[in-house]
Amino acid sequence: MTAPFLSIIIPAYNEEQRLPHTFETLFAFLETQPYQTEVLLVENGSQDRTYEIASAFAQDHPQLQVIKNEERGKGLAVQRGMLAATGKYRFMCDADFSMPPSEIPRFLPPVLDGYDIAIASREAPGAVRYCEPHHRHFIGRGFNTLIRLLALPGLHDTQCGFKCFSAQAAETLFKRQTLVGWSFDVEILFIARKLGYKVIEIPIPWYFNPESKIRVIKDSVQMGLDLLTIRMNAYRGVYDSEN
Repeated sequence: MTAPFLSIIIPAYNEEQRLPHTFETLFAFLETQPYQTEVLLVENGSQDRTYEIASAFAQDHPQLQVIKNEERGKGLAVQRGMLAATGKYRFMCDADFSMPPSEIPRFLPPVLDGYDIAIASREAPGAVRYCEPHHRHFIGRGFNTLIRLLALPGLHDTQCGFKCFSAQAAETLFKRQTLVGWSFDVEILFIARKLGYKVIEIPIPWYFNPESKIRVIKDSVQMGLDLLTIRMNAYRGVYDSEN
């Protein structure tokens, strides 16, 4: 069987309310595209009917695969989806689709080529944020300043939940991942740079969702600890070989 051109990986935790609209919007878009796709939803230890709703939708959409993770952790869910995917390109998406699916072709050939990882950016020149409260923007800029100082200088926005990897990059990088929470994508991009992969930022339109699951104080503290873990892992040679 021919591998799909594009795999879409969606980590989902307690998404029973948003998931039907997400699926309807995403699959309506995918039906207009000329290439073969697969969608992997990785249920992430939810306490609601996320898994049941996704499984029911999959009965009518054979390109949808639903994976159940008992353990929590967005990074763990994305890692599992990336390594289970078979597409030539592997695109991770937040379940709320704060970036419209119609933006996805901008990350793929023939619109974009010659890269290993393309990350959506809410801060690169040309990006537009909609409806975001000023305090959330300020906090996000604080996160990014810390990330640039300790791990990823030069990148405007590492935390937007939309990123596209070549299959080779995905399989190499996610096998080296050690963090399972919110900071996993900083670790993945840090490893990518260490191994010499080309990372580019794509400015996007982004719509703030007030139902975000980020816990500002707790997640800020954990982010700082995770950045120190990344630096220590690099010093100890943890990223030099696959786990």
